[in-house]
Parts: sequence; structure tokens; C-alpha cells
Amino acid sequence: MKRALVADDSRAIRGILSRILVRAGFDVVEAENGRDGIALMRRDPRAFSLICADWNMPEMNGLEFVQALRADHRFQNTPVMMITSETHRQRMEAALEAGVSEYVTKPFTEAAILEKLEILHIAD
Repeated sequence: MKRALVADDSRAIRGILSRILVRAGFDVVEAENGRDGIALMRRDPRAFSLICADWNMPEMNGLEFVQALRADHRFQNTPVMMITSETHRQRMEAALEAGVSEYVTKPFTEAAILEKLEILHIAD
């Protein structure tokens, strides 16, 4: 089964996104912030097929989270979807430069998430 990590400080967003991903065939692991997300990934040696992260999180924001992921050889090629309310062009460019694979703005729809999974070639 495909595995996804969802890192977002909003319990509601984690829940909505997790339900979408479960329906799409993923086993989902949740983290409240980037630091917890990194710890979960490093603790669990099983590969992740997808990482979803918010930009605005406490302790380690989404950009720092992606930079830390890309610095670890195990996660250099793992698709990362940034799902955030950040819509400024400079923020989007910074995320893509850091290694984000796809960028989704909040509020999002299930169709938007599924479309990004298709683009990333990890949809059922």
C-alpha cells in the first residue's frame, strides 16, 4: 500500500486530507508540524510515496521541512505536495526551488488533490 505523510498544524485539515488520501488508496501518517514530520519519517524506515505539508506550521515551517527532507538522501525523490493558504508568487517560487513537486492552495477540493496525484503519477 502507498504511504503518505500529512504535516499540518490544523487537525481539521489533516483529517480532511487524510480522508481524501485514504479513499485514494494511501495509508496515512499525520504530523502536527514539520519537526514531528521529520522525526516520524526518520523513525519509520518504510518508504513514503507522498508527503503533504502546510507552509505555516509551528516549530518548523513547511519550507524548512522540505529543505530538511531534500537534504536526506532517502527523501530526495519523494513527491512533496505543499498545501497552503500562501498564494504569493515569491512563496510559490521558493517552495518549488526547495523541492516541492506540486503546490495546492487552500481551500482545496478533493478533485484538486486527485488531479495532483495524477500529475505526480501516484494515483490509483
